[in-house]
Amino acid sequence: MPRQIIKSGQVSENRKARFLYSIEDTIEAGVSLTGAEVKSIRFGLVNITDGFVQRRGDNLFLAGIVVQPLPTANKAIRFDERRGRQLLLHRNQINRLAGKLVEKGATIVPLKMYFNSRGRLKILLGIGFGKKQHDKREMIKRREWERDKARVLKK
Repeated sequence: MPRQIIKSGQVSENRKARFLYSIEDTIEAGVSLTGAEVKSIRFGLVNITDGFVQRRGDNLFLAGIVVQPLPTANKAIRFDERRGRQLLLHRNQINRLAGKLVEKGATIVPLKMYFNSRGRLKILLGIGFGKKQHDKREMIKRREWERDKARVLKK
């Protein structure tokens, strides 16, 4: 087996998302998965860094995430690693998110994937707008200044 099984808590985090996007709002959603996919995710074989949400008909789907199959899994229950996975949301939440997707420059990205206290897989989605290069540089300068200031004050 690849790693230790995760019963509850964080499975994966998209740390790049807060750097690339200015996140305005977050929302928690469930994800429709098969049993083999859930087992792979419990072993931490998931990557959400390239994920995004897209609308297909009346539903929202999480695209771009990769769930690797377990190496010990039976060949008969293999699944497509990159398929779009349906988000489980209430109708009013879907309508609100779909309205945000229509705005120019808006995107919905996964921030965290975790198992809640009931053992259900949840994903924290962030509604954000892409940052410009100068915004990213300014953020790095501010972070370095705060770090240097803390060092000086510590001494």
